[in-house]
Amino acid sequence: MQAMNSLPPERLERFARHIVLPEIGGTGQLALAKTHILLVGMGGIGSPALQYLAGAGIGRITLIDSDRVEESNLQRQTLFSQADIGRDKAMAAQDWVRRFDPALQVESKAQRITAENAATLLEGADLVLDGCDNFATRLAVSDSCVAQRVPLVSAAVGRFQGQVGSFAGHLPDQPCYRCYVGDAFDAEDCDTCAEDGMLGAMAGWAGTFGAMQAIRVAVEGRAAFGDPQWGQLHLLDGLKPGMRTMRIAKDPDCRTCSQALS
Repeated sequence: MQAMNSLPPERLERFARHIVLPEIGGTGQLALAKTHILLVGMGGIGSPALQYLAGAGIGRITLIDSDRVEESNLQRQTLFSQADIGRDKAMAAQDWVRRFDPALQVESKAQRITAENAATLLEGADLVLDGCDNFATRLAVSDSCVAQRVPLVSAAVGRFQGQVGSFAGHLPDQPCYRCYVGDAFDAEDCDTCAEDGMLGAMAGWAGTFGAMQAIRVAVEGRAAFGDPQWGQLHLLDGLKPGMRTMRIAKDPDCRTCSQALS
């Protein structure tokens, strides 16, 4: 993205409600405009996350998803309509961003992120928000984030529960996502929402919360809101409803972040 030291005048009105917040301000909004976020998964989490990241003025967004829109997605994947059924999710999401705010840079990649291609796909990103639906992909993303020193916001949801956490395993005293889940989940054998069900609004809660945490990371050091809360996992309970927070310890034997720093 082209370097800029201030927001263009025509953008000030669009983001006025951010700029008047002392915790964001003009400096924070400019930081958002300079940020490149890689968003993994355009499903129940990625849809609302993208809508609020685009609304926040994230200047460059890369979208990754290998799936196509199905009718059963419409219950929770708020980007899509009946007319999108059969389309690549990444491409449909890209079209949505271009309609919503033509000033944003957006590109889509209709492919699955793997351990083999993650480094290439993450190149140039300032931050990754992962809302995919399987552990193998999540761990591939996390491992690559550590290797490339890119912060990771991870958001997940199932039935009436969600979890959102920020990870910076490339920092000496911070855990990575693998410190949290371990090595047992590299296989693709996790449950799916097709089997277990999911409340659509629950996916929205996790997705928008993930977007908020990504904004925290993006403005770190440039606005008061920028507390990335590294290693804190927020557990969302839609049945009570309620939320609690737990801290993830760095695993000294973690094969990803401990070996990367050894």
